[in-house]
Amino acid sequence: MFPKRPTDKAIIIIDYGSQYTFLIARRLRELGCYCEIIASDAPNAPADLTLCGVILSGGPDSVGAQHSRTLPSWVLDHGVPILGICYGMQLLAKALGAEVRSGLKREYGEEKLFLTDLGVSDPLFAGVPTGSSVWMSHGDDVIKISEGATVLGESAANVVAAMKFQNKPIYGMQFHPEVYHSEWGKKILENFLVNICHVELNWQGESLITSLCSWINAQVNETDKVLVAASGGVDSTVAVALLNKALGSDRVFAVLVDTGLLRKGEAEWVASALEDAGIHHFSVLPRQKDFLTKLQGISDPEEKRKIIGRTFIEVFEAFTEGCGYTHLAQGTLYPDVIESAGHGSGSKVIKSHHNVGGLPDVLKLKLIEPFRYLFKDEVRAIGVELGLPESLVMRHPFPGPGLGIRIIGEISEEKLVILREADAIFINMLRENNLYASTWQAFAVLLPIKTVGVMGDNRTYEYTLALRSVDASDGMTAKPSQLPYDFLLQVGDRIVREVKGINRVVYDITSKPPATIEWE
Repeated sequence: MFPKRPTDKAIIIIDYGSQYTFLIARRLRELGCYCEIIASDAPNAPADLTLCGVILSGGPDSVGAQHSRTLPSWVLDHGVPILGICYGMQLLAKALGAEVRSGLKREYGEEKLFLTDLGVSDPLFAGVPTGSSVWMSHGDDVIKISEGATVLGESAANVVAAMKFQNKPIYGMQFHPEVYHSEWGKKILENFLVNICHVELNWQGESLITSLCSWINAQVNETDKVLVAASGGVDSTVAVALLNKALGSDRVFAVLVDTGLLRKGEAEWVASALEDAGIHHFSVLPRQKDFLTKLQGISDPEEKRKIIGRTFIEVFEAFTEGCGYTHLAQGTLYPDVIESAGHGSGSKVIKSHHNVGGLPDVLKLKLIEPFRYLFKDEVRAIGVELGLPESLVMRHPFPGPGLGIRIIGEISEEKLVILREADAIFINMLRENNLYASTWQAFAVLLPIKTVGVMGDNRTYEYTLALRSVDASDGMTAKPSQLPYDFLLQVGDRIVREVKGINRVVYDITSKPPATIEWE
């Protein structure tokens, strides 16, 4: 998918299973530095690269655990600058004589980085103010540094947040500079590249659209036809437009499966929006009964996702029988792959996305996923370049399993009706109050909890609804949106008055991590 390997200097990222490993690579490429990711058990760096630095990613392991992943000997022997992030820092600490403890000072979410005098003067933190916000996600921490090492920064809880080992260009950070919510993280990475590794930030890839079109044509023969799983969301819509550009409209057909789990008026809106975007080979398949029958009595979120994924494939394969379609295209993004532990190196499953973890082992159609290593905002940029309207490109993300994972527990037609109406009120009021564009994703979740209320002097016992709105750039981390309190009061009042079956509304104020954006 990406351009050929360059012959100049490069950074190697060693993957220890972090949810953010590819995000590190993305940040470096944004800065103009070519980088590649290798597994933690790789015997050496790629021989045909001029290596000028190594970054050790975070990961779910604990350095004291019996089967935790280790630091390859070649990393320290190579002599190039090293930056360990989170688990990567703990590996360096253990290898270089520091002491790491487990589980006593856990930090998850936003913290403050207070630089020491040595940190302020170190080239790694040039131009970075002390007291800036950083993103922590760790259970282990360094409690005793090794001889010759220096502490460059601490958190408010006095956890070692940044250090330099043995007066060498070997650094460790307990926080994640690659994530959006580390406000000076990109500057810190730039300092590592320029001030420590002496990389010239001059690598520019080919046009991403040109590269993706070439990749698509390499996967799809001239006589092949592609069926696209369209949902009306950003990813699948841009995928349709990109495939049309790469293969021509006569070989690409988009299908929206009405699973019965769509939002209010979704199928009609999608059909109209795709038509306006110049995508004419489009059809809606009404398959509500197929999905809802198989989901009856199912409450486990992983099982729901897998049932939805398998049923999607069954529907597509039945639809394409005898029609000459050879490929199934999806708008799968890298965060979907990460959370489904689909990028190797022993990553932990967070939740199976229907288009990743829910797929069967054998498909009759060949799977093609042009955005598998991209993030939401990169796909949006492709959509803009392809000329898609803002109403499509800037639409909030909507999960493939739809309302099936926004009804906690068992799904029923009654619950779907309640959730559709409540969600529509929330989204429409965001638009009416000019708040929709400033939030990354917003939606409603129906909880399996009934509470006592009073309406017109009568006792009620009805469902609780949660509202969720987050701000993010790529979906890997997110903060709850600080929506105006008066607005939230108005939304809650309207939902309780207008939607039969709800008598209580709450607002989710949890960041990602530790929560995910979706509830299931």
